[in-house]
Amino acid sequence: MRTLVFIPAWNEEDNLPGVLGELRGELPDVDVLVVDDGSTDATAAVARQGGAEVLSFGHNRGLRAAIAAGYGYGVEHEYDVVGRLDADGQHPAAELRRLVERVQADELDAAVGSRFVSGDGYEPYRYKPSRERAFGTAVLRRLMRLRVHGGIADATSGLYAVNHRAAELLSQPYTSGAPEVEGLIRLGEAGLRVAELPVNMRERGGGESKLAGRRAVHLVVTVGAAILLGTKALGWWRRARD
Repeated sequence: MRTLVFIPAWNEEDNLPGVLGELRGELPDVDVLVVDDGSTDATAAVARQGGAEVLSFGHNRGLRAAIAAGYGYGVEHEYDVVGRLDADGQHPAAELRRLVERVQADELDAAVGSRFVSGDGYEPYRYKPSRERAFGTAVLRRLMRLRVHGGIADATSGLYAVNHRAAELLSQPYTSGAPEVEGLIRLGEAGLRVAELPVNMRERGGGESKLAGRRAVHLVVTVGAAILLGTKALGWWRRARD
């Protein structure tokens, strides 16, 4: 099956060589796309040197635009499976391979790598989140049960593998600051086969969690509105805030 793995990247020239090398070692037959989100460093050049195709934005448009573009590239070029891997080294490529294999076998429409579910030899409670993140994660888990069959424990995970049908849904523009959550709601509303698979993740190389401090409260309110009123509420909430 034709498989694409895309990597959203913004000023990741230091982390990309390791990420691309590890990915090639685990999934040597996949095509790789780096979505360069208006980087001001050598991210695009490093990606090309690592053998990846590059889609560059003229300016920084944010993660939600990069995610939509990555899935959109997969849909436009008719890939059967599209995977997503972060550029900061947080996601081990071996874990992505497990997700890709489940989708290639047509067991799932979308496989989500989760830090918070156990099984298959993965111990429970592998991660000890901060108080704010624990609160946000607990609330999101309960809310997501209303939209995704079985619920989602790690709603902000960025480690994915999906088939073409799911990629079409995930390629549509996002209207909230929580594109992963918004995407999961779309998949749940469409009745697709979505499941979390336990994975290990490393410490993020940079950036800040979406579930930290005030952002945790804002995200929970945003997602709560979307779940109660539908995904259109995400756009309404953003317009009202702006």
